[in-house]
Amino acid sequence: MSESALEQHEGEYRARQIRLGTWIAVGVILIGAVRVQMDWQGSPWLVGLIAAAGIAQAFLACLPWQELAGRPWQHQALITWWLANVALLLCFCAYDVAALAIYPAGVTLVLASTAALASERAVISIGSLSVLGYLGLVVTRDRPVTGTLAALTVALMVGVTWFCARTASNRRRLDTMRRAAERRIEALLENSSDAVLAVQPGGGVTYASPSWRTMLGYDPGYVSSDLLMDITHPDFLPVVMEWWLALAGGPPGASALIESRVRRADGGFIHAEVTGTNLQHDPALHAVVLGIRDITARKELEEELTRQAFADSLTGMPNRALFRDRLEHAIARNRRGGGRITLLLVDLDDFKMVNDSLGHTAGDQLIATTALRLHQQLRAADTLARLGGDEFAVLVEDINEIEAMDLAERLLAAIRRPLRLGNREVVCSASIGVATAKAGDDDAGPDPGELLRNADLAMYAAKGAGRDRYALFDPAMYADIMREAEDRAELERALADQEFVVHYQPIVDLPTSRLIGVEALVRWEHPQRGMLGPNTFIPLAESTGLIVPLGRWVLRQACGQLAAWSAEFPLARGIRVNVNLSARQFQHEGLVEEVDGILAETGVNPHQIVLEITESLLMQDTDSTIDTLGRLKALGVRLAIDDFGTGYSSLSYLKRFPVDILKIDRSFVDGIDTADGDATLAEAVVQLGRALQLQTVAEGIETNEQWSTLQDLGCEFGQGYLFARPGAAAEIATILEGSSLTS
Repeated sequence: MSESALEQHEGEYRARQIRLGTWIAVGVILIGAVRVQMDWQGSPWLVGLIAAAGIAQAFLACLPWQELAGRPWQHQALITWWLANVALLLCFCAYDVAALAIYPAGVTLVLASTAALASERAVISIGSLSVLGYLGLVVTRDRPVTGTLAALTVALMVGVTWFCARTASNRRRLDTMRRAAERRIEALLENSSDAVLAVQPGGGVTYASPSWRTMLGYDPGYVSSDLLMDITHPDFLPVVMEWWLALAGGPPGASALIESRVRRADGGFIHAEVTGTNLQHDPALHAVVLGIRDITARKELEEELTRQAFADSLTGMPNRALFRDRLEHAIARNRRGGGRITLLLVDLDDFKMVNDSLGHTAGDQLIATTALRLHQQLRAADTLARLGGDEFAVLVEDINEIEAMDLAERLLAAIRRPLRLGNREVVCSASIGVATAKAGDDDAGPDPGELLRNADLAMYAAKGAGRDRYALFDPAMYADIMREAEDRAELERALADQEFVVHYQPIVDLPTSRLIGVEALVRWEHPQRGMLGPNTFIPLAESTGLIVPLGRWVLRQACGQLAAWSAEFPLARGIRVNVNLSARQFQHEGLVEEVDGILAETGVNPHQIVLEITESLLMQDTDSTIDTLGRLKALGVRLAIDDFGTGYSSLSYLKRFPVDILKIDRSFVDGIDTADGDATLAEAVVQLGRALQLQTVAEGIETNEQWSTLQDLGCEFGQGYLFARPGAAAEIATILEGSSLTS
């Protein structure tokens, strides 16, 4: 480590004190030489000897004491020098009787010099010897010295010795504190993550912290302005020089920050953040202070985060954010020349099946291989991105519609090639949506979001047309989606404004025509189109998910109406209300809790509520279905399988479901009274219900012959236009007064 600033200052201080003491000694010797010449009766050789001693002292003052300050022999040499001066003064005063008065003054000067450079012990030792020497002079004088004068002189010398000893002690304590502070600062700077420099604009580097060695590998003692220029990366040097000149020539106290690249001693470069403060106005510095921090780890992290933000982690290709940026740049480029932009969205068919059957590792391999195959079909200037999941996007410029179709065919063929995943060979297909746009000279060009939307609509059209194909965007696709969005918005508004009503179709006991229940059927009382049947809005409600709140509303209305009938008509306490549950509603996570809440809210007997579920729905995720049916059954409600016979339930599955009622689909009832009708199938359903101890209800009864045949087959209950059409709650109230229906 190079010599510290405090050590340099101490060396300069000691050199100044030694020279000062030396010149004082020279002055005293010269005064003595003058006295010898003027008052003594000695020979000239004595004067010359004294003058030679003064010259020798002057020679000592000219020695390089700053360089000698750290030598181990220096302390002993100074003690010897001070003692020699006291001895010389003692000899002089012993010879010259009249010079006794200058002895204390000379000793005071010696003690003052000792206090500035030596320890308190040295001061006390020299002071004690000086007092003893003075007492010796007093005793050996031919002319006696008065006791009072001698005592005062001794007291003065003792006081001077004490004062100089205290001065030496205080100086030593301060030196110790300064050294400790210096060591702490040096240790902090050496272990700091920042390298610190003090640079004078015209005078080079005046200070370099020890951390230069640990951070950059350079010896702080050899750091210079030329080195700073040399280690700055050439690409950053012009900017750094401009920054330095502005900082050095700026106002006092101004600070500035810049990032650069700096070469380490081993040849490698680091990213550095340089903070500069102009302290040329500070008299202790007269320099610009630079702090250099290694930010390589931070820059690498920023670069990695940027890569992650704009690149797909699996394929390494651009992600959605970067693709959107490149699409915007492509539109801006083509806006000037009226070029054409083509966007292809590629979505793998049945990718979820691969993930579910072969695992996510196989799915990742399929994605990576597909990305490579797509890339091989593109030009270097084209952009391929993974938008997420199994969806890719291709951005191509300057091709016409025919070329775009040809590219889509090549992409499909590349994806269609067999691929081995693990120990299985898989053939995959994809659906591609193609959208093109031309940026005119006088317009802003296509909107990126609109172009992506168009390609997405075309891709879904390709899927709807059978998959493994491409489709070009047609404006009619957008019209269809807008119409669907408008219908959804209108359906949401109708639900919020309670434009729906519930009609009820009676269910009767076939032998007696007695009313045993009703089926709740929702209708839309449209403000402009009048009363709408379920076929006009239920499919849309199913596809949009609005069937869940709509079904919840129907169930609440039906249960509330049953409670009202039961309060008004005693016979209503024995009827049941059937409410249909859609597939989306049945799969809704909170279904059981909602049914329980509605039953508690309306106060109806749960046994009077029948929830109807389609046969095909029961076959989906059987274990989960059985669990949900069991939880509904635990509430006390009854369960019915609607449209039974049109699905594919096996007897073993049917036995597992906790259902109470089978509803025979109307397609079996329509031709039941004809010679080649469905009486056999209807009879099979009735017999199956009887074997499983389930009630059977026939739907769609419209003729007396159908009614009679169903009774002969043993069917217990039925509903249809023969008995009553679906009607408002008031119509059911009228029926409840008689409790029977006839044809």
